[in-house]
This record gives sequence, C-alpha cells and structure tokens, in this order.
Amino acid sequence: MKVSVVSLFILVLIFSCKQSATNEIKETPIIISNTEAINPLEGAWELVGYYNYMDNKVIDSFSTTQGYRQIKMYTHNKVMWSKDVPSDSTEWFGYGAYTVKDAELIEILEYGSEMMSKIIEEKKEFKHELIINGDTFSQIEIDEEGNRIYAENYKRID
Repeated sequence: MKVSVVSLFILVLIFSCKQSATNEIKETPIIISNTEAINPLEGAWELVGYYNYMDNKVIDSFSTTQGYRQIKMYTHNKVMWSKDVPSDSTEWFGYGAYTVKDAELIEILEYGSEMMSKIIEEKKEFKHELIINGDTFSQIEIDEEGNRIYAENYKRID
C-alpha cells in the first residue's frame, strides 16, 4: 500500500513539472493540489479597462482614462483597493475579506472611504464572475437573471 501511494505521488510530481508545449491559458480561479492551495489572485493588480455586455457578449470595451488609477491587492483572504481620480477630490477605498469558489469572486467589505462606507451600509457583499488568465483577470457584474452586465479588467503589477 505504501509503495503504491509513494509511486502515485512521484507520478503526480513528474507530470506536474512537465511544461506544456502549447500556450493554452486556463480560466481556473483556484488550483487545488493535495498538499496546498495556490491562489492566483494573491498580489497587486491595476485596472486597465472595462467591457460592457449585451446578451452576454462584449459590445463595447474601453481603457481607463489618463491619470485614473485603481489598484486591488489580495492576500491569502483579504482584499484592499483604492482609486485615484485626479479630476475628483472624493476618496475611494475599501477593505475586507474575499473568497473564490468555482468561478465566483465574493468580496465582503468591512470598511472604506467616506463614500464607500455609505455604500457598505447598504451592501457589504459584492459577487462577481471571475475569469483569470495568467497575469490578467476580469471581475464581471451579473444581473438578477444571470446575464453579464460589465467587467472590470485588471493586470498584475506585483
């Protein structure tokens, strides 16, 4: 029995170290192995653009405006984001916890800037469809009927 478990473990290590010849990108939010969970969201991300959807298809895309910055930072289970809009003196930031289950990102904010705190009083939990492609990810707002509305698109900066 011990030999078969050890053999299976060695086979898993061999195949997991093999590099793929293709550049196929998987949209797997969380990769689970027998020994540890690897969270591809951990790190710092910058918003680079948006998609608008109609009938679950992208109908419009646009980049952030010059000078506008929105950064999200994820640790193992915490999220913090801030937004800098040079033309607006309003501060925007939020802090809380997050989970990823299947292809869904759920952020539960604990507190935020003055404007965000007003939103948090009404709604603390924010659910999005999540698509991760290596060093980019999209969080997609879904309506009550399950249709895509818009996406925020991020690139990894750290």
